[in-house]
Amino acid sequence: MSDDEKRLMKEHAGYMRGHFEAGKVLIYGPVLAPGATFGMGVFNVADEAEARRIMDADPSVRGGLNRYELSPMLVAAARAM
Repeated sequence: MSDDEKRLMKEHAGYMRGHFEAGKVLIYGPVLAPGATFGMGVFNVADEAEARRIMDADPSVRGGLNRYELSPMLVAAARAM
């Protein structure tokens, strides 16, 4: 990674950590898939628009390094934490 990419990824990590601590992100991190480099997160938000607002403001998305896809999910079961 270039220095600019490293900086954006550091900002991305801090940004996601903030949303995790606020309870808007339940789990997130890099996916260890062979031949692919991407991350995944599970949001706890009111609607898709809120998830888009969060991701559109992500420094790595704004900086053009990362892009995202949203896939809404209906929760069939979840463990209380």
